Amino acid sequence: MSDERLPVTPAMRVLREFGVEFTPHTYKYEAKGGTAASSRALGVPEHHVVKTLIMEDETRAPLIVLMHGDKQVSTRQLARAIGAKSITPCKPEVADKHTGYQVGGTSPLGTRREMPVYVERSITLLPRIWINGGRRGFLIALDPRELVRVLAPTLVEVALDE
Repeated sequence: MSDERLPVTPAMRVLREFGVEFTPHTYKYEAKGGTAASSRALGVPEHHVVKTLIMEDETRAPLIVLMHGDKQVSTRQLARAIGAKSITPCKPEVADKHTGYQVGGTSPLGTRREMPVYVERSITLLPRIWINGGRRGFLIALDPRELVRVLAPTLVEVALDE
């Protein structure tokens, strides 16, 4: 962790409210660097860095998908799994509006709007994950079982190799 002062974000407040043990990590944010940049900066496997994706169904109802950093979401498989006709990624400005976070700093915790959360099942099997803490250049490391306890997500199997 750098010497930079840690941000206090809605995500951190939620984790503290639930008594979750976590480790905050700051790094130099790279625009369009994604999980490859954050995993490299923190020296952790990209597979253990979890990206927060804001998507919507055919009715434009938003949802959150948590996926391994080195994988993509099969929107077709996700739609089938949740009984939707189609799933598409939200435009960045729409995602920002739903979450209250800026794209690149989106956390699934402490979002402005409550949305259903879908987590790639294999994420829950990892010993530790790094997930966005609610600001660009800020990840939180925690036990994935704690994330499941706090978010009560639906587990899905929709990963594609990147």
